[in-house]
Amino acid sequence: MRTPFPATTRLTRPSEFVSALKGRRIARGALFVVNTPRTRSTSEAGSSARLGLIIPKRFASRAVTRNTIKRVIRESFRHLRHQLPARDYVFRLHSKAPEVSLTQLKKQVRLEADELFKRVQQ
Repeated sequence: MRTPFPATTRLTRPSEFVSALKGRRIARGALFVVNTPRTRSTSEAGSSARLGLIIPKRFASRAVTRNTIKRVIRESFRHLRHQLPARDYVFRLHSKAPEVSLTQLKKQVRLEADELFKRVQQ
């Protein structure tokens, strides 16, 4: 099954991120916190789930690490997007990324992202 990641499923405006971060925290893991807005605007009522990522440089200093984390979370979201409630989700890295190989980092991030998305579905 082909599951693209179109631009309509991404949070792009700073106001969208702010409303999600001021909203409620719906899941927390070892590395990430997932936030969502308290209410949805009427213009977004018919849309699908959307994803925003906040991966600060102070927690993942290397660009390769930040980009790998983003890529893995997007891939997880892309596969589970149709099962998620139609809301905005902001993944925020809240602790320092472990100093491991990129392969191990990918596995760890994927496991945690899948687990957090499963919690969101419930």
